[in-house]
Amino acid sequence: MDLKIYVGNLAFSTGEEELRTLFEQAGTITSVNLITDRDTGRSRGFAFIEMSAQTEVEDAIKRFNNYDIDGRALTVNIARPREERGGPGRYNKGPIKHKAGRGGRRY
Repeated sequence: MDLKIYVGNLAFSTGEEELRTLFEQAGTITSVNLITDRDTGRSRGFAFIEMSAQTEVEDAIKRFNNYDIDGRALTVNIARPREERGGPGRYNKGPIKHKAGRGGRRY
């Protein structure tokens, strides 16, 4: 049973309390996690909300998918599991390789 929902397309001004108040209309909220940028602290425009029962999750999705808040139509659906990240190089593309003739050192 997935009790966590993804809420996307949030305005940067939308806060956790506003989300909690809205989604409490569908049932009991276990947690609200508004995702913020680690450097600036500003909202990244999405959140995860955990509810206490599957029927509440389904009701929240029906009620609030495409619901307008702060001039934005929300995207609400079941949260997918987080994918593992890692590996060499940024974005998992492997080590950086330099071509001859472009300057810099060769590896």
